[in-house]
Amino acid sequence: MKFSINREVLLRPLQQVAGVVERRQTLPVLANVLMQVTENQLSMTGTDLEVELVGRVELEGASAGEITVPARKLVDICREIPEKAEIEFGLNDQRLEIKSGRFRSNLSTLPADDFPAVDSTASEMSSTVESKAFKKLLDSTGFAMAQQDVRYFLNGMLIEIGSGRIRSVSTDGHRLAMGNLTVKTENDEMRQVIVPRKGIVEIQRLLNELEGDVEISLGAGHVCVSSRDYTLTSKLVDGRFPEYERVIPRNGDKIIFADRVELRQALNRTAILSNEKFRGIRVILSKGSIQLSANNPEQEEAEETVSVEYDGEGIEIGFNVSYLQDVLGVLESDKVKLTLHDGNSSALLEDPDNEDTLYVVMPMKL
Repeated sequence: MKFSINREVLLRPLQQVAGVVERRQTLPVLANVLMQVTENQLSMTGTDLEVELVGRVELEGASAGEITVPARKLVDICREIPEKAEIEFGLNDQRLEIKSGRFRSNLSTLPADDFPAVDSTASEMSSTVESKAFKKLLDSTGFAMAQQDVRYFLNGMLIEIGSGRIRSVSTDGHRLAMGNLTVKTENDEMRQVIVPRKGIVEIQRLLNELEGDVEISLGAGHVCVSSRDYTLTSKLVDGRFPEYERVIPRNGDKIIFADRVELRQALNRTAILSNEKFRGIRVILSKGSIQLSANNPEQEEAEETVSVEYDGEGIEIGFNVSYLQDVLGVLESDKVKLTLHDGNSSALLEDPDNEDTLYVVMPMKL
């Protein structure tokens, strides 16, 4: 195995692939990145047994071979080599020799045969989507995923593909986020999968780097996102996602329109004096205004009134302020539409000009 490559051409995909590799490992080979060289291509693979990322780079006149090398050390060495320098790699006596200018080093290796492959059976459904639009969809709903919940199926995101759209849904049992993206699908059949949190985070990280279209394919036990230079495969969560449609309140009769930025800033200020553990905030709705108030065990208080478009009867309701802040943080519209029913029912938050996303926040007793 022997090849030469420009530092910049190598570093971006190498850092992307090494990002999947966990620092703490049960198997030594999982701390390594698999390098596979053909005459005209270098393929690099990193995995943590749940997510696998393959990055590909074109080469010229290389000698074929494959080996695994420590991911972090390889990234650190390549990062410290001067910009635009050529780096030469060669395998000698089961050591990876790295040369650039006057610099010489050799890295320990482990056989490529020891490297585990994520089982990726044939895909059952696929769809092509613009990478930036797909990232926006994941960003607009990913924040509501649970973290380390005993209901393991909530520690991930539901992805639905079919009938000309991709839908993402996440919930932690206290709030729910749902987004839709119109795409071309192969057929009208609807397919649901739960992608684990780590898989979603790595897909988002990869989409940051990509331009143009990506292909999303679903298999029996995996989801695959691929472009010309990368293929990311994530295992799926084996579980049943809650029937989210039943959670979305459709009986709200109190519709409020507020300036999104003004409301968010008022919440930020009031939240400073909320209880650090429970994060409760009282919302008192009356004609033309919302009054926000919070207090904490030190008996400190904050209060602010925000002007809104509303002409109905008043109600009082409590929320976890962090959940409202998160929603107002991902919405991009000037206004926010808030739909309420009574003091014990969930709130529905939407962008008034865009029906692609909606958010549900459960009330809390104060």
